[in-house]
Amino acid sequence: MSYEKIVLDVTDGIATITLNRPEAFNALDMQLAHEFHDAIVHCSEDEAVRVVLITGSGKAFCAGGDVKGFGEKIDHIGAHVKLLTTALHGAVSRMVRMAKPTITAVNGVAAGGGMSLALAGDLILATESARFTMAYTQIGASPDGSSSFFLPRMVGVKRALELTFLNRVLSAREAMEWGIVSQVFADDQFAQEVRQIATRLAQGPTLAYGRAKALFYGSSSETLETQMEHEAQLIAACGKTADFREGIVAFAEKRQPTFQGR
Repeated sequence: MSYEKIVLDVTDGIATITLNRPEAFNALDMQLAHEFHDAIVHCSEDEAVRVVLITGSGKAFCAGGDVKGFGEKIDHIGAHVKLLTTALHGAVSRMVRMAKPTITAVNGVAAGGGMSLALAGDLILATESARFTMAYTQIGASPDGSSSFFLPRMVGVKRALELTFLNRVLSAREAMEWGIVSQVFADDQFAQEVRQIATRLAQGPTLAYGRAKALFYGSSSETLETQMEHEAQLIAACGKTADFREGIVAFAEKRQPTFQGR
């Protein structure tokens, strides 16, 4: 599939997906949502991809849903929003379920569905000038895009409601203090720092990352004993991988391991 509203680049194991509607602050219209979903699915299947990095072009990460488009579809808004969220939610589900780590590199404002998309990254990195706001109730809408799942787990239900009811805007530093953002970097160092982290993950034990994701994302619905059984099964499965063998040998030889993602 050729893309018009995203840019997909795969280099050195890093798949970079750039939302590319800078004139609209990368707002999610139907085409962008479907292109993004398609790119995520292909990244999840491409053996050359070992980490997925998601960012935005221009001054914004993503301003959320295309509100102008909502106005044009107001007489059929229910169907329009359901079709839009089908693509967005499918992409988020694939991001969370794929074995490969995902990074959301928030290079500017992340509002509404853009904030939801940011929250879905395994690692959330932000530039100093980034801003986060739920923004949904400002247009009379409730959250979508996974934010009602991730946000209360990050900040608690009461703070999630505060952000949603009052549309408070968090700076990147505030978002890190609240436990939303993993790391914040100066604007002029952001691209370099993000690339270094992505490179480290691309050179890591991909299967182990995927099993760690499965354990952490599934833990809230399991009992202690069931979760520990999942841990036992998955660490045993890791023990059969080439990367595990390399890790053990490298440890014994007092050197850094060279992982192949297998």
